[in-house]
Amino acid sequence: MKPSLKSGLKHSFSYQVPATKTVPHLYDEAPQLQIMPDVFATGFMVGLMEWTCVQLLEPHLDEGEGSLGTHIDVSHKSATPVGFTVTVEAECVELRGPRAKFKVSAHDGVDEIGAGTHERFIVGWDRFERGIAAKRAKGPAKVDA
Repeated sequence: MKPSLKSGLKHSFSYQVPATKTVPHLYDEAPQLQIMPDVFATGFMVGLMEWTCVQLLEPHLDEGEGSLGTHIDVSHKSATPVGFTVTVEAECVELRGPRAKFKVSAHDGVDEIGAGTHERFIVGWDRFERGIAAKRAKGPAKVDA
């Protein structure tokens, strides 16, 4: 992690909502979700908030580093139809060693659709992959996807 990563850094990211990011597409195998309205899904909003925080962090990480989401506490307050552009604002509000905490909000041009906090843990990918390999070795037999 570079010394340029500091509290107070901000980043904004805009994304036009396609039909594939609506509630019926969250889990294609879930019939209960297939009958839901075609509006931006909460799960995809959370992912967009994470993506924005990853973009904020990216220039401040060393080669071979990345980040993993460890906590999310957000509300989803308003539905967003397909075709609207959602803009996420992220601000790094706290750094504790390899942990970064962000204030996040999302707006669709009409309403604030979500807001809250998100935390990410900065990791070296090599070390992370070693940990995952050890877990795989203890887990169930390999299943074809």
